[in-house]
Amino acid sequence: MADALEGLPQHAIERLKGLRDTSRRGGIFTSDFSVNEFLMVGEAGFEPLGLVVGSCIYHTGIQYAAWAKNQEMSVLSQAMYEARELAMTRMEEEAQALLADGVVGVRLEVKRMDWDKDILEFLAIGTAIAHRQGHPGFKGVNGKPFTSDLSGQDLWMLLQSGYRPLAMVMGSCVYHVAHQGVFRSLGNIGRNVEIPQFTQAMYDARELAMERMQHEAQEAAAEGVVGVQLHEGSHNWQPHVIEFFAVGTAVKAIEDAAIIPEKMTPQIVIPVND
Repeated sequence: MADALEGLPQHAIERLKGLRDTSRRGGIFTSDFSVNEFLMVGEAGFEPLGLVVGSCIYHTGIQYAAWAKNQEMSVLSQAMYEARELAMTRMEEEAQALLADGVVGVRLEVKRMDWDKDILEFLAIGTAIAHRQGHPGFKGVNGKPFTSDLSGQDLWMLLQSGYRPLAMVMGSCVYHVAHQGVFRSLGNIGRNVEIPQFTQAMYDARELAMERMQHEAQEAAAEGVVGVQLHEGSHNWQPHVIEFFAVGTAVKAIEDAAIIPEKMTPQIVIPVND
């Protein structure tokens, strides 16, 4: 654990020392699981170790785009990806310090700092878990803890299907959507009409984000990606500049069928609340 703690903030080290890990059961655990998630993670054969966090305060660079041109803002695309990657890496380092097998329920949040419009905070947070029997078959890429944005229920169902999570994979594209000319804008007043340059810009930007996420999955030697989400946000940039962010969990078939949780028969549940 000592090597894994290098580079972490002192307060993080003190917090992690109070948590349990796979070699020391005396500490407490922390998690952001709901009671349902806590139950299903246990049914999957895992136990929570602790909340793990990674943070990065990042200054985004400047890039200008032609007023009437659709184009990627590559400087901003790179900044958004690198900052998230730094936050994810620091979260993974905390999980490694706890000797975790993986991190589930990962959330990636972006918040603009009030004191500077070009400074963003990137936060990665999730719950580190460990397999009760210490089976090594759940580790992620290169023997590191796997990461996943799946819920506890989804993790159990994924394992039931014979697959396991490898890593959260993501792709980002910040794109400038070309403005319309004055005469074309006037010509559209009162009409139902497609705006082709807008359609093409949004389509291209989403495809770039999806393609980059897919490439990460291929690099992880995954068989597929589940739970894919596509997010859009402007982060208070200039008008017509928008980020498309694709994220999901790369998965792979379980090699050892013996580690698949025992199947449970689905039951119909009727809620009694309104």
